[in-house]
Formats: sequence, C-alpha cells, structure tokens
Amino acid sequence: MSNAKNLKIKQIDKKNISFKELSLIKNIIFWVDIIPDDQTYKNAIFAKPFNDKNTIPQKLTGDNFYIKSNFHGYGGQSYQCIEVNDQIYLIWVDQISKAMWLKILRVQEKVPKNSNEYLLSDIEPIQLTESNKINFDTSFVISKKNLLYGLCEIKHRDYLFSLNLNKTKQVIRVIKKFDNFAGNLSSNISADLFSWIEWNASSMPWERNELFFASIDNDGEIQKIKKFSNKLVNQEKNVSFFQPFWLSDNLLVCSEDSTGWWNLLFLDVIDINNIVLKKRIIKPLTEYGSPQWVSGISFFSGNIKNLFCVAKKENSWILEHYKNFECVQELKLPFCSISDLDVCDRKLVIRGCSFGCFDDLFECDFEEKSHIKLFNDTSIESVNEYARPESFWFKGFNNQSTHSFIYKPLFERFIKSPLIVRAHSGPTACFDGSLNLEVQYWTSRGFTVAEVNYGGSSGFGREYRERLNYKWGVLDSYDCKALVLELIRLNLVDSSKVAILGNSAGGLTAINALCEGDLFKVAICKYPVLDLDDMHHKTHRFEKGYLNTLIGEYAKFRNDYKLRSPIYKINKMKKPVLLFHGKKDLVISYKKTLQIKEKLLKNNKNSEVIIFDNEGHGFKNTFNKKAVLIKTQQFLEKTLNI
Repeated sequence: MSNAKNLKIKQIDKKNISFKELSLIKNIIFWVDIIPDDQTYKNAIFAKPFNDKNTIPQKLTGDNFYIKSNFHGYGGQSYQCIEVNDQIYLIWVDQISKAMWLKILRVQEKVPKNSNEYLLSDIEPIQLTESNKINFDTSFVISKKNLLYGLCEIKHRDYLFSLNLNKTKQVIRVIKKFDNFAGNLSSNISADLFSWIEWNASSMPWERNELFFASIDNDGEIQKIKKFSNKLVNQEKNVSFFQPFWLSDNLLVCSEDSTGWWNLLFLDVIDINNIVLKKRIIKPLTEYGSPQWVSGISFFSGNIKNLFCVAKKENSWILEHYKNFECVQELKLPFCSISDLDVCDRKLVIRGCSFGCFDDLFECDFEEKSHIKLFNDTSIESVNEYARPESFWFKGFNNQSTHSFIYKPLFERFIKSPLIVRAHSGPTACFDGSLNLEVQYWTSRGFTVAEVNYGGSSGFGREYRERLNYKWGVLDSYDCKALVLELIRLNLVDSSKVAILGNSAGGLTAINALCEGDLFKVAICKYPVLDLDDMHHKTHRFEKGYLNTLIGEYAKFRNDYKLRSPIYKINKMKKPVLLFHGKKDLVISYKKTLQIKEKLLKNNKNSEVIIFDNEGHGFKNTFNKKAVLIKTQQFLEKTLNI
C-alpha cells in the first residue's frame, strides 16, 4: 500500500520559484515571481545567470509595483527585455501606478564573491507614461531613434502607439486606431518593418485572424500597410496565424492552421508589396501554436541560423532546431506542458511541467550539448507516490473518438472505486496530464479521477476544436457522460458513486450533465457559468463574440441560450450541488450563483453555496483553497455515502 494516502493538504499549494514569463538576454535569465506576505500577493521581476544553479536571484523591481498586464482582459506577458546596444531595457506594466515603467540595465562583467548583483543600473526606474486606465500589451518594439512602439487598449478600442524613451510621464502618441482587435506586434532587426495580427469582434483569434505588415519611415510614421494573402494559405478559408516572429531584416516565421494544425510558415518580406512564401512545413498531428487567450505565448525563438521551436506532437512535446529553414535536430521533451520558451544564440530556456514534477525552469546549451544531460536528468520525482495519467480514448458525441486521462486509485479502499469526472474550463482549454495535486489528493483516498478532453478542447487540431461549434452545453456534457458509461462498462468504477467537477466554463458542462439523467449523483463547481443570456449581454470585450461560435448568433438562437443555461434548469437540479464563488469575480458575477441558492437548497437539503469575499475568477488565497478542498471532501463523503 502506498503512503500517498497520507498526502497533506498543504501540498496542494506547493510553491517554490515559479519562473513565470521567462526571458533570456546576454546570458541572463529574467522572470516574474510572486512574493507572498500575510495578506496579499506581491510580485517582482528577478534575474540570474544562465545555467548557474547555485546563484541567488537578483530582485530588479521594488515592493511598490504590481507587475501585470490587463490587455484584452486576460493580459499575458507583463514585461519585456530588449537589448539596446550594450544595455538591457527592462520595460513593465504596473497596476499600482497604472503606468508603464523603464529600467536600464547593464551586465556586470565580474560579479563580486557572495554578491547577486549580476545587473547594474545607474538610475532609478523611470515612469514612462502618465497614470491612466490604458491596458498595455508588452510586445514592444524600440527603434534606432529611441522610440518605443506598442499596442494598447483604451475604452474598448485597440491602438498602435509610440513613446519617446527620453521623456517621463508622457501621453502616448497614437499612430493607428484599429477597427477591431490587434495583437502580437513585432519588428525586423532594423525596426522599419512591423507585423501584427488582427481579428474581428465576432470571432476569437484562434478561429480566424489576419496577418498584417507595415513599413515605417524615418520619422516613425506608417508609410504603408499590407495584409498578407496567399491562395495556398488563407484566401479561401478561415485561418489563424500564431506568433509572427522576425528572424532577420526580411525573414519572418509564424504558424498557421490552414491544414487543420498550426504548422510553420516562413515568409520573405523584402518588398512589402510582394510578400513571398519562402517555405511551408506541413506536419499533421503536430501543433506549433495554441489558443491565444493571453498575449506573449512563445512557441519559437532564435534567428535564421539557429531557430528553436516547440510543438505538441500527438500526446507529447518535441523541440526542433532549424538552420536556414531546415530542421537539423528533433528532440522528444519529457514534458506534459510547456508555457515559456526563449533563446539567446544556441542557449535556450523552457518552462515545462512533466507528470512527476511541477512547472520548472530548464536551461539548455546546444553549444556544449548540455541538453542531452538535462533531458536525461529530468526524471519523475517520487513516481511511486503519485497516480500516473493513462491516455484513454472513447467514443463521444456522434461516435467520434474523444480523449481523456484516467488516474486510478493508489490503493484499494473500495471494492469498486468512486469516480470523479473533471470538466476543464475555456471551453477551449485541455487537460495535458501534468502533475495536479488535487487529482493526487483524490487518488490517494481511493477515488478514480477522469479528466475529459471533450470535443472543443485544444491540442488535437482545428477539426477537434471545432466540434463544439454551436454545441456548447450539449456536446461537452454528452462526452463526459459517454466516458462514464464506458468506464462502467469496463467494470472500473462504482456506478452509484459518480461526481462531476467543473470550474468556470466547466461548471456549465458539469451542471448540465448532472441535470440529464441519473448517471451523475453530485456536481461541485467553482465560479460556474450559469446564465448564457446574461453572459452575452455582460461579458467583457474580448469574449463578446465567443458565444456566436459556441451557441450561435444571439438574435437567431436566443432560445438556445436559455435552454443550455443551468440557471433555467433549476427545477431539474434535484441532486446535491456544491457551488463556490468569489465576490471579486469580474468575469462571471457571483450574484448569479446567489440567485439560485435558495432554490438549490429547497430542491436538495444537501446542496450548499459558499461565497468568498476576497476571491475573483480563479481562487488565489491559500486558506480558501484548503477550505474548498476540505469542504469538497466532506460533501462527497456525505452525498455519496462514503
């Protein structure tokens, strides 16, 4: 019998250095990390030398900043490092001062013994912009005239702007006003050619977007804008471009999904009026991209002579090394998920997570071939202490092959184990099999856990993702039920003890599944989507058109918005339901959860609704997360008669 059943609740919030938002410049690694105190979470930008495990991180920003981007609501990369001559310009967005800041750094050639001052600065941080309510993206470009260019969001419109890096507390200078959304600003080395993507408010960037180029004159003004169009790529179909990235003054790489998978595309932009398709690399079942919920997602980095790309290939990740458009090396990575990649010469940093370890920093030097040792040394820690994810395919909606992960109990507590089904959020997210201590908490107590990548999940190509179009609230719940029926048919779980859990969009999936038949006995949800009609009218700008694809245009499908909303199925909720919500949730109002509380309690005496005063969309407080876990266990034991 494994001692994993003694897994402590405190492990659920296990945290060391998180290495979020990695950057690598001049052999220095930069990242953002949380600084917890008794009441709140603070953060700062840190730095350390490349491939030196024993160094103490250098804190580059003070305690009076909260470094975070709110661009398009969900934000993303909150800072950027740009090499300017022999200096490093560190630029970040601060939510306390509501401004953009700059700190100019230089590398200390010889660091004194016992010192962690790897970077020096002769002046204090500079507040570049006046305090305002602008949401800045951090895909910045710096020209030779010391002008900074960037994207921002002001009163529900996107703009291309510039700033003079020699001035302080200035008003941004608007260069272009976009008709809809814009993202992924980047430039060639000379900063006289820009690129970005745009998409309409009626769709999401992973459904359809356009790739644009612009030439910039000596005064920093736009001379000409050209939309990329090619009959082999995007003239006759909806295509999503991902991470336009310049390799030289005229060569750019990105990925696009005209084949059904985000595959690599190389473009030659010597003449903005005649953009040449240099090379397409078509690899089915391989994704060099993901849904762009946040900005700053990086799947490739480097230059024309040393380009490194990561991609999801079926259920694993690979790293590819390209030289002059040719792949010279492919390595299988020991990771379930990858969140950051950056390259400096032939050195690269990756933030990855495997089944047996949390998100961590991996440093690879291809010059010294240290990557071989690093990947060999990346082992599963305490493998016997954890339940392993088993990839499991089953027949879902319309008899289509659908993916899930199954975690079997670590010890035989029951003749047949109870089952917890987890429905992910998004609904375009996915489960990837990475280590989740909440899952391990349940398997260590004799539960089987199933994570459902229902139709609509990402990582399996466009066709799989588009299964959910016009069917959210139907297909997703059906796939969850189909998986349970298959596990029961295989005699793997107790059919009388089946629970379903979901957060946010997964909450809608979970409650709809509970209301349809007797398969699920209980539902437990955090900050669930309950009212699609209300969501259509009140959701934030970025997701305003999302329901057009998931449900249909509101004017035409208004009845479906109500039919698929749990709040209008309250009379069907006769089984126990446990809901958690935070009053600071700006995505889904907690008032909708309160609205059904009285009816829920009347329908079933075991139902409960718990509201937290200090939580938003995604719980952060350690005490609250532990309280949720304990309450969930008590609720399951009571309602499933365990």
